[in-house]
Amino acid sequence: MTTSAPLYGWYGDDFTGATDTLAVLAQAGLRSMLFMGVPSAEALAAAGPLDAVGIAGAARAMPPEAMRGEMSAVGRFFEKLAPPVLHYKVCSTFDSAPHVGNIACGIQTLHPFVSNRWVPILGGQPSLGRYCAFSNLFAAAGTGGAVHRVDRHPTMRQHPVTPMGEADLRLHLARQGLDGITALHYPLYDATTTDVLDAALQALLAHGAASHAMAPTLLDLTTPGQLATLGRLLWQQSQHARLLAVGSSAVAQALVAHWGKPASTAAAPLAPADGPVLAWAGSLSPLTAAQVQAATAYHRIAVDAQRLCSDTAYAQALQEAICSGLQSGHNVLAFTGPTDGAPLAAAASSTDVAQASADLIARVVQARAERSAPLRRIGIAGGDTSSHAVQALLLWGLSYQTTVCPGVTLSRAHSANPSRDGLELMLKGGQMGGTDLFERLLGAG
Repeated sequence: MTTSAPLYGWYGDDFTGATDTLAVLAQAGLRSMLFMGVPSAEALAAAGPLDAVGIAGAARAMPPEAMRGEMSAVGRFFEKLAPPVLHYKVCSTFDSAPHVGNIACGIQTLHPFVSNRWVPILGGQPSLGRYCAFSNLFAAAGTGGAVHRVDRHPTMRQHPVTPMGEADLRLHLARQGLDGITALHYPLYDATTTDVLDAALQALLAHGAASHAMAPTLLDLTTPGQLATLGRLLWQQSQHARLLAVGSSAVAQALVAHWGKPASTAAAPLAPADGPVLAWAGSLSPLTAAQVQAATAYHRIAVDAQRLCSDTAYAQALQEAICSGLQSGHNVLAFTGPTDGAPLAAAASSTDVAQASADLIARVVQARAERSAPLRRIGIAGGDTSSHAVQALLLWGLSYQTTVCPGVTLSRAHSANPSRDGLELMLKGGQMGGTDLFERLLGAG
């Protein structure tokens, strides 16, 4: 499936989710690279021929004006690269708000750089316990956990930044400014022929064609068996005109299913880490707290988030404590979030904490390299912390190495710095992984 242009481009609105899409595409045998920002010509050349090109961003944590600045540059890049499908990858729980991570703003920013009016929005990802039925989103509480409507989900209904108070994604996105959103509900997918579904889509596209430049449509997704059906719709439309598709990694899964390219090989078993592992938990989710508590193979260090941001001497002492543990051969897990369910007592903003955490991680990596004992594997929990850490480590790209568990990828870092090139990096969102995630990161014994 090699063409002069890549088959697929994607922009991830946070780094952790962007690596999940990378895993889906790489496992299907597509030559894939995730870049840390719009790549230069030199970085593209260094990556070699690619079937899928991704850009990891931070729009999920940005106000609309900042989103427009970042995503306009992304749109211009992909307009020139011209993949048939441009995927705006958002969180599988769609948590966002008018003032931060506004998905409608992202759609409106990227859409002028494609030529197809239709904007399909896939509302579920069954592989992660996300299901969309009659436009309402349901999500499991952790891997294999109970499934809740997202506005009743124990974590998402009280998310500290973007609480989900509406499960109907049409209403949720309309409140962010996405006008004219329609829907195709899953009973249509089960027709004995494709004619009924195709006719329904054409009717939607014909309605308002003269007065609307964009036609957003929410697509249900309740079972893995529906992926190929949705992938056919997306690919068929992309052959008429370049298409913007929105949703979780289910967009990639749908196209892979339609192309008949299931995972070419099973994910490689995670080999034991080469030396001690550094892990950092910046997420405040209850699931991440449980993962920290279960990480008994690590020397765990509780981090005072407020002091980390404001007290240079404290940050230096913390760096020395982490380096000392690693030097002694111990795996080290530092965490800024509570593990007892109590609210975070820090006055510092979450962005400040994420940036300070990322800077400390980068200093630890540099210190280990200067001692001729470079770290080879790192795990980071938390979308903001992951995004800032990749930037602080001065990486230009990530390629797929293996899957730690559903939704959590171990990537290989690419950097001009020899001590960081080849670093194994796990980035994970707060809702991803089982309680044994950090233990699994160490690899088979």
